[in-house]
Amino acid sequence: MRVHLVCVTVGVAALVAVGGTAPVAGAMPGPEADLAYHGSAAMASGRVDVRFTPRNHGPAAVPDATVRLRWSEPLANRQVLPGGCARSGVRVVLCRVGALAADDVGEPVELLVRLRGVPSEVLLDIDTVWSGGAVDRNRHNDRQRVLVLDTGDAYFF
Repeated sequence: MRVHLVCVTVGVAALVAVGGTAPVAGAMPGPEADLAYHGSAAMASGRVDVRFTPRNHGPAAVPDATVRLRWSEPLANRQVLPGGCARSGVRVVLCRVGALAADDVGEPVELLVRLRGVPSEVLLDIDTVWSGGAVDRNRHNDRQRVLVLDTGDAYFF
């Protein structure tokens, strides 16, 4: 039995056309920005009220950004979310932050979500999932983890 091996060179255009990525010689990373999220979360009777303000410490502007909020408990099936926010899974909501100038504060994001059941606590993770091509070398302030107890008290991050 004979087996013939055929080699085909795939160009960058063909690779991108099928959804892949190819390294570009001499490619420079995007502009550097430093996103941060500060706010609070409070929970009472299975409802979590989250409020935070995005900030870009610069030095470059961010043309668009999206933040992900993940809960350790599943969300109730029906949610009423503010404009710019969408459900992305059983425990995940994505919210558009929008463009942020260098050294500027964005519009506050406020949402109230319902959890399935009434847990005594929930862990909330917040992080950037899209920064419009800007590079953030300081990932400590755009990733937050907050333990929220069912007390009605606000927990700040």
